[in-house]
Amino acid sequence: MTPSSAIFRSQLFYALSGLIMLSAMPASATNYDEAKVGNYTLPDPLVCNDGARVTDTAMWFAKRRPEILESYRAEIFGRSPEAGTNVAFNVWETATNALGGTATRKQIEINFSGTPAGPFAHLLLYTPAGKISAPTFLCLQFNGNYTVNDDPAIAIFPGWNGKNGLPAMPKNPVRGESARNWKIPETLARGYGIAFVDYREIEPDLAAGAGFKNGVHKNFPTAAADGWGAIGAWAWGASRALDYLATDKDVDAQRVILFGHSRLGKTVLWAGAQDTRFAAVLANCSGEMGASLSRRDYGETVDDVAKHFPYWMAGNFQKYAGHWNDLPVDSHFLISLIAPRPLFLNTGSEDRWGDPHGEFLAARAATPVYELLGKTGIRETNFPPLDHALQHDLSFNCHTGKHDVLPADWDNFLDFADAHFAPKK
Repeated sequence: MTPSSAIFRSQLFYALSGLIMLSAMPASATNYDEAKVGNYTLPDPLVCNDGARVTDTAMWFAKRRPEILESYRAEIFGRSPEAGTNVAFNVWETATNALGGTATRKQIEINFSGTPAGPFAHLLLYTPAGKISAPTFLCLQFNGNYTVNDDPAIAIFPGWNGKNGLPAMPKNPVRGESARNWKIPETLARGYGIAFVDYREIEPDLAAGAGFKNGVHKNFPTAAADGWGAIGAWAWGASRALDYLATDKDVDAQRVILFGHSRLGKTVLWAGAQDTRFAAVLANCSGEMGASLSRRDYGETVDDVAKHFPYWMAGNFQKYAGHWNDLPVDSHFLISLIAPRPLFLNTGSEDRWGDPHGEFLAARAATPVYELLGKTGIRETNFPPLDHALQHDLSFNCHTGKHDVLPADWDNFLDFADAHFAPKK
């Protein structure tokens, strides 16, 4: 049985929106010269607002971590609503012999309001055939679920047209066109489940926040300076997908690993910071306001985000354009909010806009927090050789190539997952 007509009111739009960030700023306005990065001093994540230094784990969790989280809520990403009490789930399709008998496939409607008005997102879940309680990757991605595999049973829903802001069915959908990014068969063979949701179904990613009226914002409207932006909305939607996974016996809800690329790399860092139920986070090419340092003048900057993507952020974020050193936080603070849970930062050598070196430096700066909590971080002084993953509790890798998710990256992610969440035998 297919979803009702109301389900077809999905919040999608053009498939190339993930590339906007790379082309929004002319190259002449961007610094790519290390000699021109400038001087900056990073704030210490282990020094409290009153100047007291964090000396143990109890002080971190009781005092310092809440302070950092509050700074992000008040000044950066905004305040998200509480867990959606009206969110409803409809598992409208289950197949126990999917992908040639290797997987159980489920397609789930997430109704964010519990009413016919929606909005709706559609979760695609594969778990290893015949296995219950599998550790599972939850992947926020840029396209309809039909693009992740050529499985003909994956439903195709209408999407939002980024030019006219209207929903429409894709004209020439290509099943499995992004399959190389995901390695679904290999993931299942390693004993993991994998789930997908198109982030634009949570909230359309439209210029100037035009998507707010059709996404989850419409159920929780806010005009406050610390109100949540689009990144907050997408992160909140990821937590609602986790709410469903926690009910599914085929998924080990204690071992759900959240993945996102580019603006979704920023999103999963914020989602993992707020929702500690995520057992680990994989942030790929997350760049500015993700894992790269904001006080470093290289590639995309605070000014770029404030000017071109203000709707991603809280209103208060605007006051830091041109005043980066006034930020109460920097990216190593965001990274520290994931600790002590495993975190993998992945980037690309040609992704200069995202500042790979800035991500490495941020990981080093967050390492004292991981170590305070008894975990391992980035002690390496020099930027690692390309394609040489530094596998720790806080891991880092820079692949040879562009702003992308490569097949070799997914191999690293699986190794990382094995190190921390090896499927139970």
